[in-house]
Amino acid sequence: MREIEEGTPLLEQLERASDGRNVNPEQGLLLGEGAAQQVKQLEIAHPVPKLLTTIPSRSGPGEEAPSYYGAPAIKSPVWLPTIPLYFFVGGMAGATSALGAAVELLDGTRLASLGRRCRWIGTLGDAASSVLLIQDLGRPTRFLNMLRVFRPTSPMSMGAWVLAGSGAMNSASVAALFAGRIGVVRKLGNVASLVGGALGMPLAGYTAVLLSNSAVPVWQGTHRTLPLLFMASSMASAGSLLELFPPKSEREKKAVRRFGLIGKVAELAAGFAVEREAGRSEEIIRPLRQGMPGLLWKMAKTCGAAGLALSLLPGRQRWKQLTASVLTLTGALATRYAIYEAGKASTKDPHATFVPQRQGLGAAEVTQHPVASDGKPFKFPLPVVR
Repeated sequence: MREIEEGTPLLEQLERASDGRNVNPEQGLLLGEGAAQQVKQLEIAHPVPKLLTTIPSRSGPGEEAPSYYGAPAIKSPVWLPTIPLYFFVGGMAGATSALGAAVELLDGTRLASLGRRCRWIGTLGDAASSVLLIQDLGRPTRFLNMLRVFRPTSPMSMGAWVLAGSGAMNSASVAALFAGRIGVVRKLGNVASLVGGALGMPLAGYTAVLLSNSAVPVWQGTHRTLPLLFMASSMASAGSLLELFPPKSEREKKAVRRFGLIGKVAELAAGFAVEREAGRSEEIIRPLRQGMPGLLWKMAKTCGAAGLALSLLPGRQRWKQLTASVLTLTGALATRYAIYEAGKASTKDPHATFVPQRQGLGAAEVTQHPVASDGKPFKFPLPVVR
């Protein structure tokens, strides 16, 4: 601990600004997970609360919806801004792998070039996703430590295993492409491609399940529709990315176009479903309508709708197809960042945590029973003692 200076009051020494750890480097070694962490602005990281003389539940804004001193009830996520990019790249890679497996299974001979392209995109996407995730974790060994536990009830544990398995299978399928006419290796590569495609489906949407299982109000308040939005957006992104490459045949062009259109329509519908589910509580939907998250959310819906409209317009001009693909990719990326920023904004509002719970949108909702064991209604407002 910090060395005590003689002649200086102890309280003054303890209140002196430091890095937040109160460790004397000359007397101890900084080891462990937090050893490399430094607090650049101590006043922001460790704010000193002001002394209040009012009742806790009636302090701060919004006395009609009381909270404890108006302070946030939960901590904001500490992920790096690259995590939404990981959501986007991983989802797109998973949807591409699933498309490639379906193509090879149904029509692998006439769509062989599309299958090979999906293998490459899936492999590169899995590798980029791993790099983005490790960048947030800080060390590669932390990702390996996540694989020490296999817990089906944990979205984080299953997501790590799905990403590792998808990357391994897609890499094996790409390596088999260099085997030429070696029959056994080629067949093993086809099997690896099918397994990678099967793992690509949960990879496309598991990140939304991970968000929905947190205590963040916006993410928890959209737990029914958010996974559908992420999976549909991944399909639209995969189709748009493949449309950027010149097709080898008319059959390949039709397959990619149909896959992309299904994803674009589903993404637009799922976006309205997410907004409707969040709208059950004004406190939950507010971040999606205000500030930077609201701007990103509007941008995502506008780009997605514009990309779909251009795709449906008559004509086969190349510029129209490229513009629609770029707009769809931009909207899908904006969707991830809008959901991420809205979740962070909702953690700073204590009413976004307390009000939905008092409206019966918390634990009483996820039991999936129309009535409780005592016969009371499925949703009920919790009483608040003033």
